[in-house]
Amino acid sequence: MKMIIIIAQDNDADILTRAFTAENFRVTRVASTGGFLRSGVVTMLLGVEDTQVDAAIQVVRRALPAAEKKRATLFVVPVQHFEQI
Repeated sequence: MKMIIIIAQDNDADILTRAFTAENFRVTRVASTGGFLRSGVVTMLLGVEDTQVDAAIQVVRRALPAAEKKRATLFVVPVQHFEQI
């Protein structure tokens, strides 16, 4: 299992949320602040199976086509254990 952490601009959060839910990914959004001039950003968390990592990244690529600037930063980290209570 992997945890995908996505940091994107506030104005891209709804686009990403809709794109993930349309592809049946469960996503958690966390408002955060950072970057130049402390601009509004959102951190999104997705827990996915190893086989779903590439598909989740493709959702981001399709939802936020690259222009002249980067629109999201992604981290994929291993998950040793998780529980739903």
